[in-house]
Amino acid sequence: MPERKTLFADVLLPVPVYNEFTYRIPFDLNDHAQEGCRVIVPFGRSKLVTGIITRVHEQVPANYTAKYVEHILDDFPIITGKQYKFWQWMSEYYMAPVGDVMNAALPSNFKLASETNIVLHPDYQYEARFLTEREDEIYHILNVRETLNLKELSEILGIKTVQPIVKNLIEKKVIITQEELKYKYTPKSAVFVLLNSSNEEELEEIIATLDHSKGKGKQLEALLAILKEGNYQNGNCEPVLRKTLTDEGISQSSLNTLEKNGIILQEKMQISRFEDNEETGVQFKALSEAQSTALAAIHEGFENDRVCLLHGVTGSGKTEIYVQLIQEQLDLGKQVLFLLPEIALTTQLIERLSRYFGDQIGVYHSKFNQNERVEIWQHVLQNDPNKFRIILGARSSIFLPYRDLGLIIVDEEHESTFKQYDPSPRYNARDAAVVLAKQFQANILLGSATPSLESYQNALSGKYKLIPLTERFGAHLMPEILCADLKKERRQKSIQGQFTKFLLDEMKAVLDEGEQVILFQNRRGYSPLWSCEVCNWTPKCQHCDVSLTYHKHNNSLRCHYCGFNSAPMGTCHSCGSNRLKMIGYGTEKIEDEIQMLFPEKVVRRLDLDTTRSKNAYATIIEEFGAGAIDILIGTQMVTKGLDFDNVNLVGVIDADMLLNRSDFRAFERTFQLITQVAGRAGRREKRGKVIVQTGDPDHWVIQKIIEYDYEGFAKSELIERGNFFYPPHYKLIEITLKNRDENHLNNAAESFAALLRETFKERVLGPEFPLIKRIQNFYLKTIVLKIERTAPDKKVKERIHQYVDRFYSVPSNKSTRVVIDVDPA
Repeated sequence: MPERKTLFADVLLPVPVYNEFTYRIPFDLNDHAQEGCRVIVPFGRSKLVTGIITRVHEQVPANYTAKYVEHILDDFPIITGKQYKFWQWMSEYYMAPVGDVMNAALPSNFKLASETNIVLHPDYQYEARFLTEREDEIYHILNVRETLNLKELSEILGIKTVQPIVKNLIEKKVIITQEELKYKYTPKSAVFVLLNSSNEEELEEIIATLDHSKGKGKQLEALLAILKEGNYQNGNCEPVLRKTLTDEGISQSSLNTLEKNGIILQEKMQISRFEDNEETGVQFKALSEAQSTALAAIHEGFENDRVCLLHGVTGSGKTEIYVQLIQEQLDLGKQVLFLLPEIALTTQLIERLSRYFGDQIGVYHSKFNQNERVEIWQHVLQNDPNKFRIILGARSSIFLPYRDLGLIIVDEEHESTFKQYDPSPRYNARDAAVVLAKQFQANILLGSATPSLESYQNALSGKYKLIPLTERFGAHLMPEILCADLKKERRQKSIQGQFTKFLLDEMKAVLDEGEQVILFQNRRGYSPLWSCEVCNWTPKCQHCDVSLTYHKHNNSLRCHYCGFNSAPMGTCHSCGSNRLKMIGYGTEKIEDEIQMLFPEKVVRRLDLDTTRSKNAYATIIEEFGAGAIDILIGTQMVTKGLDFDNVNLVGVIDADMLLNRSDFRAFERTFQLITQVAGRAGRREKRGKVIVQTGDPDHWVIQKIIEYDYEGFAKSELIERGNFFYPPHYKLIEITLKNRDENHLNNAAESFAALLRETFKERVLGPEFPLIKRIQNFYLKTIVLKIERTAPDKKVKERIHQYVDRFYSVPSNKSTRVVIDVDPA
């Protein structure tokens, strides 16, 4: 009989620590322990958590007695070696505990812990024959208790380790984690048109009446189109997608009139997320000469193992180039990752790609249901040749267990939403994608009409290959950008509300032509500030040092940082005066005023408040695309991933608010936002127009936007950044200290800054209070390190870790939290 080995496992746990923990493997599990498999291990006095084995070895821990692994959950590894190496890189570069990286990477269903709450799956139909005795017992317990955490379940059943049973029940869709229930995936829906009556004689009579009535021609045309598209036969007519009708030229008003007269119904019905899958295999569009030249340049860059930056103006057809590159990789049997700034904001792009690639596309996003995320995870891990070869995802999709990644595309690479702010790890998915591509020796393409200055500088220095695409597809002209001078119109007293006469006249002209308008204001709510006219008192959040924003739709004052809200007050809390006025304006007030100025037009708002439900964004975009909305008002949501035929005017309500932000990136963000929102206009035959309202029309950034001179803007801004030691010439590391006590925070921040100055000298800025010095009852102080690009990155971060350890060695500093953000956005 062979001698039994005593094996140990290094286990990575989803806890905010930088090291792994060593556990002893029971003899009976020796043959099942593999790197990359999940295990249930004790942590602390009575807690059981799910970890991942990173190494199996025979080294006995020197300083402590190892606890035993309780159970191994997987027969095969759920993460790959390259994936774990990527996690380690992210932990080191962004100075984040590797446990935090694991927490961000794994779907919740992979991380069963004692505190995990479970409930019965709302769609489960009980069948005892498919359940084991223990599983059946858990089902009946949950029928009575409704929700339990795993610790409570363990005590009721008298079993120490319940995670394996719970894992099986989740796979059988008997139970669901409470987190998953909260974010339960809502199926996509669309508006369909249905006949209200199936009586043939009645229908013939309606058609005859419309045919002989003056002015009813459009309604008759609409009804006949419904019968044709719905394959009408013997009184039966299939539901017709409303978008199909509007694409054929049927007006929304004709459909509304038919519905009002009781002839048809317009109902929302569930559809597949990729409703055009039946068109899979449609031929790719022929590329223009400019697109073909850009594609050839990209191929040349890939052959030389270079990151490619596609600088294509809005409407230049970057997506068609992406499609060609994706197909090339699929033909080689490779996997493709298509990174998007926000999945919720790219409905149109997903639908367009699905027409070409159908079921090969998998959408991965943190708000999708956990079972679906696990399913995509498993397909990617198994390198399934028939499904999910292309992953469309937001930043979290870089964590999937790719086996054979051939191409990464980062669309709209300049977007700040690629940066994770809270919680840790505070990574930038664009930069992490470059590292991921290098690990796989995969090609990577960054695309944008307004590249980030970091990427553009990399291209100028030769690190990236720059591919310009300077003309719109179909030789369509770029929109004409004009300024409306706010100061001049205020002097002339021609402003109505927040709108110049110039903008209103242009809006009226466009709307009279039956075209659509987009208005951009990058602030939600009705009014950001209430103020007493007598003593200047303003209502503030109880937990943050910030004024409350008024929201008219629910008549409340709300904090945009912590969610605190209160009812509007009638009198000043300081002097008792009732002379309270609203200062400033957000999208809600713009919507109100526009509706009064254009009462006959349909006005909608697109911001965080109107898109909280799962399908709200898609519904508004679909209605706007169908022509059911005349004027769309929105925050930066309206700048991303939208392509409409009938938009011929874009209005920027307040460019000065963007320009005057206290951020070294204010000019860059202003250029990007206005250029991007301008690109929504005139995307077909007719040239669009953009009106920018500003008090300083001669500002150099505004002039560069008008001229579409990105190169000139970038050159000037890069010189300015270099003069003041800012990115991309220098690296920034922002260290924020948090404490509930302001005095303790001041002392702690000064002592930490003193430690940093021992090594970094004049490179240390601060500590200073940020613009908002208290958030969620924590006072904040910020220290910024400006580090030369030539400095050894690893040594810099090792030294900062040493100073953090020295800082916490002082007992009075233990109540202060240190948050490190590398490359803050």
